[in-house]
This record gives sequence, C-alpha cells and structure tokens, in this order.
Amino acid sequence: MSSLLIKRLLVWVVSMALGFAIAAAFVTLVLPWMGPNNGSPISLQRYGNLYFLVTAVPLGLIFVVWLDKFLNTRILPD
Repeated sequence: MSSLLIKRLLVWVVSMALGFAIAAAFVTLVLPWMGPNNGSPISLQRYGNLYFLVTAVPLGLIFVVWLDKFLNTRILPD
C-alpha cells in the first residue's frame, strides 16, 4: 500500500470517529438543555439510530474536508 492510501484511510477513520464522538456528546450533553426534558440526559437509543447516523456522518464529512486540506491527501478535487 502506498503512503497516500494509508493517509487517506487515516483521514476517513479519524474524521468519522470525531464525527461520531461529537454527535454523541451533542446528543447527550447539549440537546437535553435545549429541549423539554428539563436537563435530563437523552440516551442514544431514545434519540434513534437513524437520527444519530444522520447527525454524525455530516459532522464526520466536515472533518474529512479539513483533514484532506491539511494533510494534502487529495480526496477532494482541487
């Protein structure tokens, strides 16, 4: 495997991990204070798996764009 392929795989793994971590933190820590739950935590099961994926994947794609720029992996065309 070439070093560029390894860097690209690393960008995808790190970006999606950050996206899922930030989405989980947002759902469990921030969202309860904005809704009618009076500050009680919301579990990821109650939030829903599909809604969590729809929240986490776009956050991960934001990190893909920035890591692609800084690591020069050329995932996105110039």
